[in-house]
Amino acid sequence: MDSRIVLPVSEPGQRLDRLLEVIRLLGTSLNLETFLDTLISTASELTGCEVASILELDEGGKQLRFTATPWFHRDLLKGIKVPLDTSLAGFALQNGQPVVAPDVSAESRHFKGADQAARFATRSLMAVPIIYHGEKLGVLEVVNKLEQTDYTEEDRIILETLASQAAMALQNLRLVARVKTSQDQITQLDRMKSSFIGIASHELRTPLGLILGYSTFLREIIQPDYRPQLDIIHRNAMRLKEIIDNLANMDNLQRGVASVRVHTISIRRLVEEVVDSFQSEANHKRLTLRFDPPQNDLIVEGDSPKITIALGNVVTNAITFTNPGGHIDVVAESIPGHVKVSVIDNGIGIPANDLPQIFDRFYQVESHLTRKHGGMGLGLSVSKVMIEMHGGRIWAESMEGKGSTFTFLIPVKSDRVVLSGDPSIPDKL
Repeated sequence: MDSRIVLPVSEPGQRLDRLLEVIRLLGTSLNLETFLDTLISTASELTGCEVASILELDEGGKQLRFTATPWFHRDLLKGIKVPLDTSLAGFALQNGQPVVAPDVSAESRHFKGADQAARFATRSLMAVPIIYHGEKLGVLEVVNKLEQTDYTEEDRIILETLASQAAMALQNLRLVARVKTSQDQITQLDRMKSSFIGIASHELRTPLGLILGYSTFLREIIQPDYRPQLDIIHRNAMRLKEIIDNLANMDNLQRGVASVRVHTISIRRLVEEVVDSFQSEANHKRLTLRFDPPQNDLIVEGDSPKITIALGNVVTNAITFTNPGGHIDVVAESIPGHVKVSVIDNGIGIPANDLPQIFDRFYQVESHLTRKHGGMGLGLSVSKVMIEMHGGRIWAESMEGKGSTFTFLIPVKSDRVVLSGDPSIPDKL
């Protein structure tokens, strides 16, 4: 035990001044451990007691554990559990009132386990409950009045005042613990989801490739009367391929294996190729998909396959959420330092409260009960990452029932830490 004894502040006026000073200091403390240590030191000083402690109610609500103790008791009391039903501290907490025991040897409710662990002799004790907005959190107690004097009404007021400060600290500790638990759970779920994405995208590629290959082969040899049915198989297999590709792309991005291979790109030519590749799908849905090529090539430094994926996902989104008879316009233009590409549709639009989340992974505007459209909510998030890998940005503007405009900017000159390479050589993404 510490041989140093802090003499109490004797004059009432001095004690009040000291209490107010400490409360002001506590209000500026950012470290919870320092906050609690200062609080128990002040409690023992102002009440003229040997030591003070804070005990916190555990998650089960059946026991108390020492949260703040003098440094010389810290390791000894670390694992001690104080029962609620057979301790003075527990009695104070359960009844929500201070407990004063001038002579603990006469108290059957005195818990001796802490004394035995700390090799300490408790002679007298005062305990007050720590309550935050009606919730019982713990107990602040002071032990062994110096000079063998009695606990006073002023001691009680001091302890209750400090207990109110401790209540906020313990509540903060609980919130921090809950946030950490939630973060750990989110990390674990994210890890499991990433693992599933990687396995699923890999395992589905082989059977899907066979379906697409044989459906293409069969289309060439079967009778024309059966081709519409085979076209349905092929079209839906291509939709599944798109989902798998997005899963694989997101998995590669999360694992950090995706890289940008910089070469000179004509955005005009890239957009023409993307629009041409979606004409059949647009026609099938009776949509008008248009691109009015600009005069110049709109040359940038970037990764053509990744920009193609980004634009393709945005066009797919427009086709999905535009009703038959609608139109989709793709516009590309040059602005200072960037090339700007916009996909404009007159589809169903996006509700204002959903707009900030549409680039989040797996986010779906519609509920799972009323969804009429396919997809997993990955396409736009993949597009966002692809564009940001180039140092660009993407955003959306929309009015529900009127349509949407998705726009992205690609810098003309790349300042990314990237890999130079032949665009004909496939990347991992």
